Parts: sequence; C-alpha cells; structure tokens
Amino acid sequence: MSHSSWPRQSAKFGSFYFGYFGYIGVFSPYASLYFAHRGMSVIEIGVLMALMQVMRIFGPGLWCWVADRREQRVVVLRLTGLLALASFCALASGSGFAWFFFTMAALNFFTSAQGPLAEALLLAEMRGDLTHYGRLRLWGSVGFIFSAAVGGALLDWGGVAMMPWIALALLLVVLTASLSMNEADKQTSACAPVSAAALLRRPDVIAFFVSTFLMIAAHAALYVYYSLYLAQIGYSNTLIGLMWSLGVVAEIIFFFYQAPLFRHFGVAKLMLASLFLGGVRFLLIGFGAESVVILLLAQVLHAATFGIHHSAAIATLQRWFSGPLQTRGQALYSSISYGLGGTMGALLLSPLWETFGASAVYLASALLAFASMGAAAMCYRWR
Repeated sequence: MSHSSWPRQSAKFGSFYFGYFGYIGVFSPYASLYFAHRGMSVIEIGVLMALMQVMRIFGPGLWCWVADRREQRVVVLRLTGLLALASFCALASGSGFAWFFFTMAALNFFTSAQGPLAEALLLAEMRGDLTHYGRLRLWGSVGFIFSAAVGGALLDWGGVAMMPWIALALLLVVLTASLSMNEADKQTSACAPVSAAALLRRPDVIAFFVSTFLMIAAHAALYVYYSLYLAQIGYSNTLIGLMWSLGVVAEIIFFFYQAPLFRHFGVAKLMLASLFLGGVRFLLIGFGAESVVILLLAQVLHAATFGIHHSAAIATLQRWFSGPLQTRGQALYSSISYGLGGTMGALLLSPLWETFGASAVYLASALLAFASMGAAAMCYRWR
C-alpha cells in the first residue's frame, strides 16, 4: 500500500472540513448570545441549545441509512447541505420561541448528518489507508479556531446580530464543497457482507461503543462547564479564549504528525493512552486550575483526549464498518458517542455542579474516562 499519494479530492474535503467545523466554531459559542439578543429567556436558550445534541442522536442514523439505501452518499450530503442552508435562513428570518425551536430542530437534524457522511466518503476514497487522514481532518480544527476568533472580533465590531451572516457564509462553503465532490469507486470484496445488526451483537463492537459513549460523556465537563468554571475562579475572558485556542492548536499539531505515531505505536496503545490521559486531564483541571501552568498542561493534553481518541476511534471503526457499511458505522459513532454520550454527560454532570461544585464534575469526568479505558481494553482484547 502506498503512503505517498493523497486522495484525489483532498482539496474538496479540506474545504468541507474548514466550512463545517468553522460553522460549528461560530454557531456553538455565539448562538446563545444571538438568542438572548432576540429576546429569549435563559431557560428557552437552554432548550434551544440542547437541540444541537439531541438531533445528533437521530439525524446521522436516518440520513446515513437513506444514503446507503440509495447508494448516493454525495447526493444526500448535497441535499442536507441545501436543507441546512434553507433552515438557517428560516431561523434568522423569524422570531419567537416556537419558531426558533422548530427551525433549530430542522437545522441540526440536517447538519448533524453532514460530518458522518463526509467522513464516510473520505474513508471510502482512502480505501483503508489513513496516512493522510489527520492532515485533512486538521482543516476542520483550523476552520473552528479561525471562525471562533474572527467571528468573535466581528461580533465585537458589528454586534451579535451579525452572527447569522457569518454562519451562513460558512454553510455556503460546506454546500459548495459538497457540490464539487464525487462518489469514490465502489470496492468489491470476496468476503460475504456482514450486516450492521450482526456487528452490533459482537462483544468487541459493544465494548467499543460503550468506551466512546463514556469518553464523550466525560467531555461534557469541558464543552458545557469549562468556561464557566474558569470564570468562577477569576480568569479573564481573554485568558479563557486563549485556553480554548491552545487546545485546538495542540489538536492541529497532532493531526499533522499523527501518521508516524500510529505506525509506530499502533491504534490500540494510542487509544488506551488517550483515555488514560483524559482521566489525568480532568483531574488536573478539577483540582489544579488555580495554577496557570497546570491549566496550560491540561489544555495541551487536548491533543490526546480529542485528537488521538478521534483518529483511533475512526481507525478502529474501519475494522468492522467499511465498504457498504462505512456510512452506517460513522452514523452510529456520531449518534452513540456525541449524541447520546454528549447529552447524557451534560444531564448527569449538571446535578453534581449544583450540589457539590466544579471539582466534583471533573472528578466524575475523570472516572468516566478511566471507565472508558477499561471498556476499550476489553474491546481490543476481544477483537
């Protein structure tokens, strides 16, 4: 297998990742501010923002099933891009909680499927050779940090009412990239096809999804509470923003250099290391965040807890879900991990924050990460 040739549609996938994660980078941090600007209460904003996670439970599975059923992944990716654009225009043009609720549900129903569909298309084109996966996936991280930083500056200059225009421009990038993509050539195999349902009954596959569920649930301590926790300690908004940026920069550096690391250490060792370091990271944040040095170290570990974990999870999925099952594998990963795991993590950690404080939240997340490590160890042993 050659490790020198890039996928022929590299520029298209790089553009897609930049636009898709750039959109997330501007919408996730600033949508709540936009809804507040439009007159929504704190409770209403909480419900609206929760739809981003809830739709990740249902959207990927349904759209990826349609894509596999019709054997038209690119067509479905373009359709979801067009419908997401229309939903966002509807969101920005109306008012009132009911309007925002239904348009947010529609918007996230469509956008939640785009990541898994694009990943499946890219992996199909790579034909199992993940040498250049990291260097293409890093464009998503670049898009996220660029839009979060530039978007914040533009909103400071022009007001939060500009947010829809920035997000709309990035959704146009996503749609334009998908319109230029082509399906990868179909792969043939001498082996009899295995159904997704049969795979989901295997103990190693079950252990894998339990592990990813627990790890993403643990990360709710970051995605939901990290900024609030640091502000509570007394850190400035500028330093909080720099900490988020440092984590993404560490992730980008890992993606750029990941290929030799995976060739040298292997998927299983790196996966287990990332989960162990995840537990360490949450303990450092929960019990040492008053020290800027410890906080810096914890953020650099984002390269392991997200970068290594994501790439190792994708490589592990390829063992079972490839060829005609590629899209469904990505959909299951997105729905179980980021949909169910992210939602349940936020729900379970909220009472801890209210009752015992921030340190308890990060202790619980560390325990979830260590439990995830145990499930992953069983997965690789049984496989």
